[in-house]
Amino acid sequence: MAKLKSIAFTVGVMLLIGAALCLYFSLRNLSSIRPASAYEDMGVHTFVPEEVYPVQRENHAVGRQKRSHSATTVYIVRYRAEDGSGYQYEYESGSVESAAQNILEAGEPIERRVLSLSGGDGYITIDADETAQTYEARQKRAYRTIAGVSAAYLFLWIAVNGLLFYTRRRGR
Repeated sequence: MAKLKSIAFTVGVMLLIGAALCLYFSLRNLSSIRPASAYEDMGVHTFVPEEVYPVQRENHAVGRQKRSHSATTVYIVRYRAEDGSGYQYEYESGSVESAAQNILEAGEPIERRVLSLSGGDGYITIDADETAQTYEARQKRAYRTIAGVSAAYLFLWIAVNGLLFYTRRRGR
């Protein structure tokens, strides 16, 4: 029983550290989201697949898989705007080369909305049915959700451990 309590406490502390990190990074990212007014809508463009290339990414697996393979290969499909505007879009198709190659061979065009960053800092592409406002709202919702879940876990951990500490002290 004592070993189970020790394992539960260790896992709880690890989750506590993870929740604190998630809370910190989500709040930091939330504060760095550009407002919708920082984007200029350049319209919806049709993109066609142009090439597939491999990229090495850090392997986030644990245990033997991490030790054996510190990096993993993912395949990127680069699309270019067919109107000659020079816009590009990159899609990460995963770790199976054949899936990316199938996208390239099919040559299916996709539509993406291009949002230019004010000040000439580049551009981003989003789904064709999104707007700068919905893009900003989606980003905020994601980071607020992460921050909320993390804060709830932190509060719950502190409350439970505070209650356990109080009952142990009182029982003496």
